[in-house]
Amino acid sequence: MTGRARLLFVGAGPRAIMLLERVLARADASTLLDIDLVDPHPPGAGRIWRHAQSPLLKLNSMARDVTVFTDDSCTIDGPVRPGPSLSEWLELWRAGELADVDLDELSAAEARALGPEGFPTRRLHSHYLDWFFRRTRASAPEGVRIRLHVDTVTSVRSGNDGRHTVSLESGRAIQADAVAYCLGHTERDPDPATAELAAAAAREGLVYVGPAFTADADLAGLAPGADVLVRGMGLAAVDLVVLLTQGRGGRFDRAADGVLRYLPSGREPRLHLGSRRGVPYRSKVTSRLQGTVPQREVLTPDVIAALVDGGRPIDFDRDVWPLIAAELLHGHYRELFTGHPDRVATTWDEFRPVLRDHAWDEPALRDAIAAVVPDPLDRFDVAAFDRPFADLEFADADDVQRRVRAHIVDDLEMRTTQERSPAQGVFMAALLSFMALSEIPKERFTARSRAYTLPVRWHTFFSYLASGPPPHRLEELLALADAGVVRFLGPEVEVEVSERGFTASSPRVPGETVAGALVDAWLPAADAALSTNVALRELATVHGGELHVTDAEFSGSLGRVRVSDEGRVLRPDGSAHDSLFAIGPFTSQTEAGAFTRPAANSLSLRQTDVVAGAIAARLALAVPVGR
Repeated sequence: MTGRARLLFVGAGPRAIMLLERVLARADASTLLDIDLVDPHPPGAGRIWRHAQSPLLKLNSMARDVTVFTDDSCTIDGPVRPGPSLSEWLELWRAGELADVDLDELSAAEARALGPEGFPTRRLHSHYLDWFFRRTRASAPEGVRIRLHVDTVTSVRSGNDGRHTVSLESGRAIQADAVAYCLGHTERDPDPATAELAAAAAREGLVYVGPAFTADADLAGLAPGADVLVRGMGLAAVDLVVLLTQGRGGRFDRAADGVLRYLPSGREPRLHLGSRRGVPYRSKVTSRLQGTVPQREVLTPDVIAALVDGGRPIDFDRDVWPLIAAELLHGHYRELFTGHPDRVATTWDEFRPVLRDHAWDEPALRDAIAAVVPDPLDRFDVAAFDRPFADLEFADADDVQRRVRAHIVDDLEMRTTQERSPAQGVFMAALLSFMALSEIPKERFTARSRAYTLPVRWHTFFSYLASGPPPHRLEELLALADAGVVRFLGPEVEVEVSERGFTASSPRVPGETVAGALVDAWLPAADAALSTNVALRELATVHGGELHVTDAEFSGSLGRVRVSDEGRVLRPDGSAHDSLFAIGPFTSQTEAGAFTRPAANSLSLRQTDVVAGAIAARLALAVPVGR
């Protein structure tokens, strides 16, 4: 492409600015390029991490574990341009070395007190993302002009000349040589079950809050003192509890005996929490590894290659899950045997073959573990970890409260004390497994695996294990239960609507709970074709092809936009657009999040760099590579 090119980003949140940085990393003094970023929300932070939200809402990552920069661990083609993690950025601010960072009063107080192992608020994180955007923008060579539009893309129309007319809500139109869709989670039209539930609730005069980003959900109808059913016990539910308790004036106080207590404001509803497992997501792990460096023992490149080259489609349950479960066992016991050798009766070198020679769920393996690991708390059972209540029958509702509370207390000990650092080994094994799965082309999986097992079973399990709330949130949940503000419904909760109200019950708990309000506390599923974002819906239904999967067991659409490995949007016939690119949870690529952990050869950074390379090639930018 000769002359000045023009690139437009649909979105300006973390994914967009990290892609922008990777594009600019390939530019030099000869580059002539106009870049437009279109987003109604602040650049860098975007909608999810914007400053304008409750100061009570936090990341579920420690400050030391958050970065938007490439580093020497990244196996990428583009130049590595390192920078500070969120924790290091805070150190720079405290040292007075970030004169261009102006924190509001609350954020400044937080920044002064927050250590590397603290969990920052989203508002504080928004300052880091804003600074990264401004730093990235300032790094552009003289021939690159970057414009920000506080607006919304309503349509992208492709012309015969290969250029695109991008229409904005304000009425403006921009001509672009390439368009990159960089949107995160969006609202979507309700699925049939949700729509039916909402309609039934409206007929009976009940309050229903459907799946949504919790910070934007309308919670005004949840009255003080009212009984509210909450389905889901993940991060969205944790945020919901925070907004309906501390957000309504309640506060926590640590008594002289060290026990955290909740002091109600009187404006809280009574929250009844339930889910399939019946317990919250596991606490974020805060211990540090003290044994040998984690490595892939089971899902090795050779094993992945054998799966990919096999003659039959890969079924996640049959072919992959047993390998992941075995990898988790290796992660736990490697850390136990090498980090705490005084607590085992043999060495890691002698025990490793035992794991290799037994299936992950084989009774003989449990016997072999018990023979060399005396303390039951040092043993790890994947099935029991995943479903802690399994087929347990509860005596009554009070029995549920006791058992869930005991589970949370045990989980906090196992996930936050250095003595129990094998939990960090399991966490690292899960991350390694997640990255290993990205090496398997999606088309090699069965249709059911792609439609359900990978996006639902595996993603939910990974989130439950690796993306739980900060430990103090679970301690607060215990205090709320003690105060009678929160109660637990048990596992496999089902909800029905009648003239009495919403009725929640568990097949393993006697009785039922009736309430006038229900909240489905989870994010809407990523479905581009049903998104309320008109540009994203147009991308799925006009420019691209929805991802359809079909085999003898399953046939249907996954609601994702098909893209190539380089992020090029694929047409319905499978051919790639030359100049339409997409990255994010609405695409067929493995969802890797936006920002990431430092020194982890992050999948999100690798994906972003590949897409940036394809954009640079399309626009004929100078492309310096190497380190």
